[in-house]
Order: sequence, then structure tokens, then C-alpha cells
Amino acid sequence: MKNRMKFVLILFSSCLVEQAVAQDSTEDLAKQLANPVAALISVPFQLNYDQDIGPVDEGERWTMNVQPVIPFSLNEDWNLISRTIMPLVDQSRIFPGAGSQAGLGDIQQSLLFSPVRPTEGGWIWGAGAVFLLPTATDELLGTEKWALGPSVVALHQSGPWTVGGLANHITSVAGASDRSDINATYVQPFVSYTLPSAWTFSLQTETTYDWESEQWSVPVSVVATRVSTLGSQLFSAGVGLRYWAESMDGAAEGLGVRFVFTLLFPR
Repeated sequence: MKNRMKFVLILFSSCLVEQAVAQDSTEDLAKQLANPVAALISVPFQLNYDQDIGPVDEGERWTMNVQPVIPFSLNEDWNLISRTIMPLVDQSRIFPGAGSQAGLGDIQQSLLFSPVRPTEGGWIWGAGAVFLLPTATDELLGTEKWALGPSVVALHQSGPWTVGGLANHITSVAGASDRSDINATYVQPFVSYTLPSAWTFSLQTETTYDWESEQWSVPVSVVATRVSTLGSQLFSAGVGLRYWAESMDGAAEGLGVRFVFTLLFPR
């Protein structure tokens, strides 16, 4: 009887330890997801809904951004982080008589060099370049321009907090002469808080200033996500709202919705 009790206690204790280790692991993954240059392979699927588009506010748009993040180890000191944004768009009535369009938008590709270890002050950073490729399958889904420019990111993680920002500037260098030139600055400040249960609550803006039209686009997003497992597959899922505090002429206004599902492949 005593031996059986010992076996049950050992089994129960081992289950508790395994659960605690799993929880620590998912919490750490949640913190890595909050870091744009973490050495973590991930494939986010980000679905956004926007409304009140166009001069008469009748347009609406669904955008599925497929955003694979792939780190490459260059040596013991440096990583190269590849971040891709491939938008799949379904939109309608973005201006009177426009009808509807569905297909691939312009792909954005970023390459960031990042130190393996944070600085002495705990800062994590990366710098590199961003490229805009005219891959849109419909002229109303893209710019028909090739563009490129510098990109940087910096953040600090302390306990459950992650605070930082990402910025880039892209300028068109080739493409259709009858389309507007691209000259835009993008700034994405963000702050997030991760719980031991692997829930992360984040607040960010995705601000763009168009130097050609001298207009701002300022969507503010609040998103809650949680890292979980399905069988042996790690993933993160969540939902949030965003509000267009400032919009360019004819762009989305008011409230929007964001759904996020991310496949995780820790190395």
C-alpha cells in the first residue's frame, strides 16, 4: 500500500513539474513573438477587416496578411531575420463604380541584421532594408511600383513587458509612370504585457506618413493572443480591435477588426 502511495505521489509530482515546464515554455514563446527579430520561425496569418472606404464611405476590405518570419544564423554573433508580408485582399466599392476585386496585393520583404545577444543595457535591435514588390494581381490591389528603403527595429524586454518600435521608409525606384510615386515613412511603436499563462496583451499603432500627399494614416490596435498547442503543433491565436485615429483621403475609417493565428516552429 505504501509503495502504491509513493508511486502515485511521484507520478502526480512529475505531472506538476511537466505542466510547469510547459507553461514556462509557452510563456517564453509568447515573449519571443513580441520581439520582431527573435530567433523563432513563425508563420502568422493576420486577417483584418476595414470599412468606410472611399469618398462616400461605402467600401469595405478583408485583408489576409501571410507573414512568415525566418531567422538565419550568420555566425555566433549575428542573425539575419527575413520578414515577409504577402497580402491576400478581397474588397468592394472602394469608390463609386469600382465593383469588387480579389487577389494578391503587393508583397513587402524585409531583411534585418540583428545581434544574437542584447546590449549591456538589455536592448534588442536590428537594421536592414525593406523592399516593395509590384505583385498585385489587379491594378486596384497594388501600386504597380518597385520601392525600397531602410528599416530598423529596437525594443527592450523586462519581466512581462516588451516596449519598442519598428520603422522604415520606402521610395519608389521604378514601375508604371502613370501611377503615383511612393515616398512614405512607416512607424510602429508597440507595448505588450505577457502573463505566465502565455496570454499577451498588446497596444500598437501602424502609422504611415505619405510625403507625396502630406497625409497621415494612424490605425491604433489592441490585440489579445495566447500561445497553445494542438497535438504537437505550437500556435498562437487571438483577436483585437483597431481604430483609425487618422486616415488618408479615401482610406478606411472608424473601427476595424483583427484576427491573428500564428504557427510556431521553435529551433
